[in-house]
Amino acid sequence: MAEIPLFYKLFFLYIEPISALAGAYYAAFRPGDYIRDLSLAGARPAAASLTTQNNMVLLQLANLYLLFALNEHLVLSSTTSLKTWRRLLFGLLVADFGHLISMAPLGADVFWCVGDWNAMVWGSVGFVYAGASMRMAFLAGLGLPVENTTGNRSKTE
Repeated sequence: MAEIPLFYKLFFLYIEPISALAGAYYAAFRPGDYIRDLSLAGARPAAASLTTQNNMVLLQLANLYLLFALNEHLVLSSTTSLKTWRRLLFGLLVADFGHLISMAPLGADVFWCVGDWNAMVWGSVGFVYAGASMRMAFLAGLGLPVENTTGNRSKTE
């Protein structure tokens, strides 16, 4: 079993799951704010009027954020197996790209006009960039122990 570097543990076991819990809270308990803030400043609706179906979808989204947080923290904190970490993080990376695609209806500016981002867009785009970058770094082996020719594990340089 490999020792997972501290910066990966901090991000994947604590920072990201707490962020997902914040998203779950807003989607479940402040759905109007969630919808209103999920846009760029120029396109923000004055007030979000939510139907029963809108509320149902946001509760389902909150449930998925909760699942995301629990899976990431509970599975990754239960093992140091690089195989398990890689498999879970690969699945989450696929979800990152899906999440970013879900922001496309706001237009291309949502992906790089950082000055127009509010807190919700920072979470839905900026923080997803951070999570995806951390996952790609992990999957690329950056900072992870590697097999040397004798079969022993050593730290990468």
